[in-house]
Amino acid sequence: MKNFHFLRISAPARALPGALLVVALLAGCNSGPGESVSKMTSYTSQESQKEEAQLFTVPQEQMSHVQVVPVEKTKLARVLRMTGAVTYNLFKTTPVFTAVSGPVHEILAAPGEIVKKGQPLLTVNSPDYSMLRSAYIKAREAFQLADKNYIRSKDLLDHHAIAERDLEQAESDRAQAQADLQSSEAGLRVLGVADPEALVKGPASFQVPLLAPVGGMITDRLVGPGQLLAAGTTQCFTISDMSTVWVLLNVYQNDLGAVRVGDSVDITTDSYPEVFHGRVSYVAAAVDPTTRTLQARIVTENPGEKLKNNMYVTATVRAGVIDGALLVPDAAVLRDTENQPFVYVQTESNKFARQLVTLGESQGGHTQITAGLKGGEHVVGDGSLFLQFKNSLQH
Repeated sequence: MKNFHFLRISAPARALPGALLVVALLAGCNSGPGESVSKMTSYTSQESQKEEAQLFTVPQEQMSHVQVVPVEKTKLARVLRMTGAVTYNLFKTTPVFTAVSGPVHEILAAPGEIVKKGQPLLTVNSPDYSMLRSAYIKAREAFQLADKNYIRSKDLLDHHAIAERDLEQAESDRAQAQADLQSSEAGLRVLGVADPEALVKGPASFQVPLLAPVGGMITDRLVGPGQLLAAGTTQCFTISDMSTVWVLLNVYQNDLGAVRVGDSVDITTDSYPEVFHGRVSYVAAAVDPTTRTLQARIVTENPGEKLKNNMYVTATVRAGVIDGALLVPDAAVLRDTENQPFVYVQTESNKFARQLVTLGESQGGHTQITAGLKGGEHVVGDGSLFLQFKNSLQH
């Protein structure tokens, strides 16, 4: 009879009798009864040894090296770690438009510069401004003349030198002249002229300054010298108050239920050692169809204006509390050769079994176990490495 080469394959315990039968039949083809029984005994011994490696005993005199702690059920702060990017606080960001037409004469401010409200940003050579200035001066002179005529007519009427209708006409002329003056003055104020009266005293000019409507940092300059501006259409600058900024986070679908408006957030960057603080102010109403994420907006304090637009950051969101979380000491969690996390569970006073687990949050020296353990069980904390060494000796 030809010789058969036998390759033993490990199988679950419930398949052991069938495996032994195959071993016996194959071995019987070229061996005697005694040799067949010997091989069967060796196979059973190896399988038993494998099972015992999962449950082993620590001598009582060595138990002092092992700290056994209960698996605790407690409330755990839910912490989500996400990435995001900095952008301007749009509620404190103002686009600056020109109110007159004409070419830019001179640029007076640059991006990155801090400006105050009312500070000139550029000057425009504007025919519109020239006409408004001229209209204001004419209206001012006409009102002054109408006002003098009204005062004179009133005095003459008191002395019965004119008819009453002449006084009424002078009063009407004065009112019309005053309306024209107010209209021309309002037109100049729209252009940023704070004191139209000063135009009369100053030299004639068709250059008008574009004034900053708010204070803050110039984040963009969108025009250059000589560029033709259109009134009310051309945006010249963007000014933003950088004392606060937005951080936009992408929240994955499995975390959507945990993120709420008002949650506290810590922001860190690779650029600075300090932590920036903020809160969730808005959660989008729809998921992005491409990334399958939801955008959350964080309003973040920005001391020293260190956070810049488009800077990448890491955000830690404190998103409520996990009730009934199972916690074990960090020292209790070990890794096997396949990098799978496990703990040693106490089955009797000095007997332990290795149990694979699924990890959750790690906070304050404790790790959350989301699968693999039950509340009330006892695991090894300090000394788990000692048990791992003892366990390896039994293989």
